[in-house]
Amino acid sequence: MIPGTELLAHPRAYLFWQGKFAEQKLAPMYAHNDMARVRRVLDVGCGPGTNTRLFASAAYLGVDVNPSYIAYARRKYARDFLAADVCEYTAPPGEKYDFILVNSFLHHVDLAATRRILAHLSTLLTEDGHVHIIEVVTPEQGNLPRQLARWDRGRYIRPLAEWKDIFGGAFETAVFEPFWLTRLGVKLWNMVYFKGRARA
Repeated sequence: MIPGTELLAHPRAYLFWQGKFAEQKLAPMYAHNDMARVRRVLDVGCGPGTNTRLFASAAYLGVDVNPSYIAYARRKYARDFLAADVCEYTAPPGEKYDFILVNSFLHHVDLAATRRILAHLSTLLTEDGHVHIIEVVTPEQGNLPRQLARWDRGRYIRPLAEWKDIFGGAFETAVFEPFWLTRLGVKLWNMVYFKGRARA
């Protein structure tokens, strides 16, 4: 971990760091989905709950292992949040999710845990549901993107081809779209958006 990045474990520091890029990160998701039709949402690695605003008309559950994030989210947003390992969560009968969001979470866990998480999430989807994954990608070029990737707390930022293999191994691919987060026209973070269905 880069010195000082442990501050991002605190909700307000996380919000300051990520806030400027939240809308850019979600843009591909908006482009490929009618958000007004979402019924039941599982927000995996929900952090301090910032995604709740996207789902005001849907049933929502945010899950994160960090109890500080969950305590903050409950106070701030008054929605349903759970401090837990998502692999230990089982949906009540008849309450699976048509929209599972995994936003910038998997680069914090190793390959075995990533595969285990995705396999479990596939069991929580409705028949018409999709998982939506947004992840940072190891940049192939550019000194600044490589440095910013190093500063991230995640130890498992992966190349695009590896993300494609991981996601495609767990779900049937509907969308796999690389994109950049930019600031004042400068490319900062290489990202990917994935939308997938549970395999039959």
